[in-house]
Amino acid sequence: MTIRQLSVFLENKTGHLNEILAILAKNNININALTVADSSDYGLLRMLVSDPEKAVEVLHAKHYSVRIHDVLSLEMGAAPGSMSHILNLFTDAGLSIEYVYAFSFGSKSILVLRTDNQEKAIEVIQTNRLKTIHESDLKATV
Repeated sequence: MTIRQLSVFLENKTGHLNEILAILAKNNININALTVADSSDYGLLRMLVSDPEKAVEVLHAKHYSVRIHDVLSLEMGAAPGSMSHILNLFTDAGLSIEYVYAFSFGSKSILVLRTDNQEKAIEVIQTNRLKTIHESDLKATV
């Protein structure tokens, strides 16, 4: 029902993001999705990667502050309003969305979100029969 996401804290300085990307590439870790929230001093990089444990290991070795969090990941339709429809289900259940991002993987449109109450969010997903995405669904097919 959940998927593991990396959260990396980094200084907001030229080249730091690219350094992280290069470390992951050198270690054959694929990035499926990435989003950055920044301020004037630091950034918070969130990523879905092919091997979360290895990514944590290699980034820690380079002294980056990195954690793994469980987030919800859902498949959504490609039609206008699909994301709004899904988010309304959580809002109607009284849940606050802490953050959300979306990306495409193959022919799928995928929504990643974190709410203020994961157990209640899982109930919403099950009640409304929303299609969940699992880490194995994001393995690259060649």
